[in-house]
Amino acid sequence: MRIALFVTCFNDTLFPETGKAVVRLLERLGHEIEFPEEQTCCGQMHFNTGYRREAAALAKRFTAVFADCETIVCPSASCAGMVRHVYPELAREHGFVAAADAVVPRVHELSELLVDELGVEAVGAVYPHRVAYHPTCHSLRVLELGDRPHRLLRAVRGLELVDVEGADECCGFGGTFAVKNSAVSAAMLADKCTHVLASGAEVVCAADNSCLMQIGGGLARQDAGARPVHLAEILAAT
Repeated sequence: MRIALFVTCFNDTLFPETGKAVVRLLERLGHEIEFPEEQTCCGQMHFNTGYRREAAALAKRFTAVFADCETIVCPSASCAGMVRHVYPELAREHGFVAAADAVVPRVHELSELLVDELGVEAVGAVYPHRVAYHPTCHSLRVLELGDRPHRLLRAVRGLELVDVEGADECCGFGGTFAVKNSAVSAAMLADKCTHVLASGAEVVCAADNSCLMQIGGGLARQDAGARPVHLAEILAAT
């Protein structure tokens, strides 16, 4: 299968290893990866801050850039959720419904692509560590990924998946929420870090690097030993 990578601006700028891991993983499974170089931001930051017109312009650009791509993978539940759930609304407001209707259904978060589209759970990964999975708000409540990430992680050789108390609670990031409501965000993060450390995990994993950045920062400030690793990087490990 030929699969287009929507790496997201956040990953491309701050966590490029995640995009590389997606390519390694999917090529190992026998698929051909293409990277439309004209891709930019999905517009989520603009939309969440109230700049709907600017977000719509980016959404329209996205549908044009990926128009010829039959299958699109995104290693960010947050950005995939933006495309799938907000683009149709923006398209109706700004007159690109046909373009959005054609492209939006082709966008899949990584675990959705692997489990639902490719029908694979054991991807040949080896990762001998104790791992806690954090279901980010967008992966849990917007995309409703359910147990897909857990099924993939349980099939990784050597990996011990540990339970975390309050796993479905927000880490406190929420984009600009962490800036505008820093005290509340810090309190939520403290709870999340406490639960992760109590689990005995060496690694905390998620489908969003934004939340992993938040959790990783909290753990690093405690010199806790546990570290954040994106789901794609674990699945690409051999």
